[in-house]
Amino acid sequence: MDKDSYILSTGLILMETTQEGELITISSKAAEKVTEFMKQENKDNLYLRVYVSGGGCSGLSYGMGFEEKVDEDDAVINKNGVQVIVDSYSQKYLKGANIDYIESLMGSGFKINNPNVTKSCSCGHSFSTE
Repeated sequence: MDKDSYILSTGLILMETTQEGELITISSKAAEKVTEFMKQENKDNLYLRVYVSGGGCSGLSYGMGFEEKVDEDDAVINKNGVQVIVDSYSQKYLKGANIDYIESLMGSGFKINNPNVTKSCSCGHSFSTE
């Protein structure tokens, strides 16, 4: 069993995880970039918040940003040296998702590979699930 787990901010263990059952994972390349961006902010103790909000042409869209503290309903995932937080609303839409960082001739940026997506728009920024 993978020793990583995600916990509620109250300190209670929500669930021990295995590779298949993880709430969300982050690739080593993405974690490297997150750490680099934290250093640019002159802070190395930030959380990476990943969330889902309504909007976009397919109904839902992803968001990411840095936070200094964890909210009561957040799950905290420690992976590849980064602490990722996900609010309770977003957890059901992000279960099993992987955050990666892609670099190509067309550009670079974070990409969320989400097994829950049933439809997405052509731009790749919004999606829907069943």
